[in-house]
Amino acid sequence: MKREPVIRLRRVYDPPEPGADGVRILVDRLWPRGLAKAVAGVDQWPKAVTPSTELRKWFHDGGSAEEFRERYEAELAEPGAVAELARLRGLIGSGPVTLLTAVKDPASSHAAVLAEHLSG
Repeated sequence: MKREPVIRLRRVYDPPEPGADGVRILVDRLWPRGLAKAVAGVDQWPKAVTPSTELRKWFHDGGSAEEFRERYEAELAEPGAVAELARLRGLIGSGPVTLLTAVKDPASSHAAVLAEHLSG
């Protein structure tokens, strides 16, 4: 029987949960402000699957969430991102994975879009 992938979305500022988090993956392009690397407990930081600087700036300048999603999905279809997605899917098959982001609502962020790509 195939095990369903366990992908959690959490804020990087929340303390690690060793029994539940599994591999902790930062999915932001920039390191979170004011957070020491030793405290964050980040295991991996694959920048190839994070939204580009241009896309992030466009969104913060008033871009719509729907178009952000379309543009981010296009970035995830680029060769470097595709290879990184395949590698990350391999991790998910081995146990839980937690996608970490600094945004206040991870469920409504790029991390949720990424989780959909990884589980599909």
